[in-house]
Amino acid sequence: MSISGFLNLGSLLLGLIAWVVPVLSIKLSGKYVMKNCYLFIIVSFSACIASLCLQLFEINHRVQIQDWSALMDTTGTLIWVAVILAAITLLLNIMALGICWKKTTEA
Repeated sequence: MSISGFLNLGSLLLGLIAWVVPVLSIKLSGKYVMKNCYLFIIVSFSACIASLCLQLFEINHRVQIQDWSALMDTTGTLIWVAVILAAITLLLNIMALGICWKKTTEA
């Protein structure tokens, strides 16, 4: 597998982690206290940021090998995917935080 393949696969896996972690936080919020909710949120945002960084490394790699056609073909879509990743990660973490706060105030 090439460098581009590893960067894209890593970015995809980290993006999925960024979405799965807040969902797990919501499901487990009844069993854990508030500080663990913060830990889940930090892990989720860290995975999201790492995923976006890997995409920047991928763009840099394409520039270094002067693969201009690949950059022109994928940059527009990459922008939308990055925005969707960030927006959904933010929404899921806000939901998780709201549920954790609700469960903490009830207890």
